[in-house]
Amino acid sequence: MSRSSSSFLPIFVLLATALLAVSASVVQLEPANFDKVVDGSKNVLVKFYADWCGHCKSLAPTFEELGDAFSHAQDSVVIAKVNADTHRELGSRFGVQGFPTLKWFPKGSTTPEEYNGGRTLDDLASYIQGKTSVRPKLQKAPSFVTELTTGNFDSLALGSTKTALVSFTAPWCVHCKNLHPIYEKVAAAFSTEANVVIGNVDATAHPDIAARYGVEGYPTIKLFHAGGEPVAYEGSRAEDDLVSFVNKHAGTRRLPGGALDGNSGVIDSLQPAVVVFAGASDKTAAAAALKKATAKVDAAHKADAALYAKAAERIAKVGPKYVQNETARLAKLVAQDTVQRDKKDLFTKRINILAVFGAAQALSEHEDL
Repeated sequence: MSRSSSSFLPIFVLLATALLAVSASVVQLEPANFDKVVDGSKNVLVKFYADWCGHCKSLAPTFEELGDAFSHAQDSVVIAKVNADTHRELGSRFGVQGFPTLKWFPKGSTTPEEYNGGRTLDDLASYIQGKTSVRPKLQKAPSFVTELTTGNFDSLALGSTKTALVSFTAPWCVHCKNLHPIYEKVAAAFSTEANVVIGNVDATAHPDIAARYGVEGYPTIKLFHAGGEPVAYEGSRAEDDLVSFVNKHAGTRRLPGGALDGNSGVIDSLQPAVVVFAGASDKTAAAAALKKATAKVDAAHKADAALYAKAAERIAKVGPKYVQNETARLAKLVAQDTVQRDKKDLFTKRINILAVFGAAQALSEHEDL
């Protein structure tokens, strides 16, 4: 490499890094780039946070939405964040004493103004619009939260086969507003679960329901399970904790974001039949025997049991390579945004079941050595 080209490389890397920083909807700031972004040339809203802070985790999805809402105007408005626990010098420099702290750096100045307003998307977007006259592009996503009322509460939340997570909120409650985007994510994660309801009661509009269940503060979250007493939710208001809580009581296997986990579709009682199938020399006969074993599976898992029978039949016909090839094909489909959630659920279960067959086959081959 020539001297001129080698001297050009660091400049190119710096330019690429700068372009990457400003292209993100929420810019990650640190000592190396803080003064380059917060230089008075544009308006900047900075969130100072810490990874361990529960309130920071609650604010995170809203702040990402805020970044998206102003991403069209990054030449005049920047939404940024600083991990002030990692980069304590920046927190100290701007007098940060708690998390999260929001500071507004107006265009023409590098001296911040303290932000003390609400932390909902509307609150933050309105503040920035009022300061800059830049209109945010807010995208209202469809809601998966079921609005519960005096008229429908018993039928939807207390249904004999359903598990219902219910938040009791008030329109004026700041903590309720902060919970809203997280709760929407939880509702979306369970949107294809027929026996799970993620609902909300406006306790000011339906005080009879709130009084019935002893609700005295907002937000209050309770889980209603068929035939049981309501269970008070006392965990954090982070998406993963709420999802785990519902999974525990509903017997579901959802991950934050809505995907199924790696054990979805797997039926432990069929493991012996899979092991026998893997070691059988006559795979066609073994597949027929496994299909008979699926008949003993309880009604709640019949659909998953049918996937076992189908997998055994295909392996018997195509050979062991079917497991690897079909898993790869299904994984590509699951990764596509255009595939509907219910189809992704089915494909994920098939991948998990094929993994059971693959593991049994590998064990059988190892024992034959």
